[in-house]
Amino acid sequence: MELISTRAIKHSDLGYNGTLFGGQLLKWLDGDAVAYAMQICDTPRMVTVSMDKCIFQKPVRESQLVKIYAKAINIGTASITLQVEARRHSVYTGEQSVVLSTNIKFVRVDEEGSPIPISDRVRGRLKLTEQELN
Repeated sequence: MELISTRAIKHSDLGYNGTLFGGQLLKWLDGDAVAYAMQICDTPRMVTVSMDKCIFQKPVRESQLVKIYAKAINIGTASITLQVEARRHSVYTGEQSVVLSTNIKFVRVDEEGSPIPISDRVRGRLKLTEQELN
């Protein structure tokens, strides 16, 4: 997986329980992942179609770091699915714990919001990368 962002948790990110508000984390995951999908697919227009089940596994507290990782796991004619993971990172030990892991599917769209194909060049590049990893 590739590191796509790092966030320092501040007081305004916390919910009523004094831990990271889940909605804030989901907002970051979606925003960071769509930017990564845009980068992979060489297009400025991608929209979120679905996000798999999200189970919050660990709390995150103020002043901790959250690192968000992603990797492409499927590419279709007009869509790409990313595996996305948020990890709590200890600045003291470098140890990381998974906070949340999910798959998010994005679709490439035109100016009017209709799906359009992802280029064959991008799909070919991703297939080559998969072969190199195996």
